Amino acid sequence: MGIIRATDRDGSFHELEGRERTSLMEILKHAGLSVEALCGGCCQCSTCHVYVAEEWLDQLTQPGQFETATLKYIGVEVRDNSRLACQIGWKEHLDGIEVTVAPGN
Repeated sequence: MGIIRATDRDGSFHELEGRERTSLMEILKHAGLSVEALCGGCCQCSTCHVYVAEEWLDQLTQPGQFETATLKYIGVEVRDNSRLACQIGWKEHLDGIEVTVAPGN
């Protein structure tokens, strides 16, 4: 268990509980933070696009080729810290991670 510090699209701050064997996408969606997750976590739709705080990027695995390709074609502001939340599995070492839900596409 641990804490996820998330900012939603309206700029409201939320502290969410991280749970092992769940993705960041599932946690954000369950909390009602405008994460649609239309593809169910299959890395195909980008409706779980988030911006990860810069200081946390080196704690994550590198994006795979499918995530990179999906981000390339989403049509909204992709940044160096853009990730798909479905591709971030919650792990204890991520306690305190900060993310912002990206604008919808």
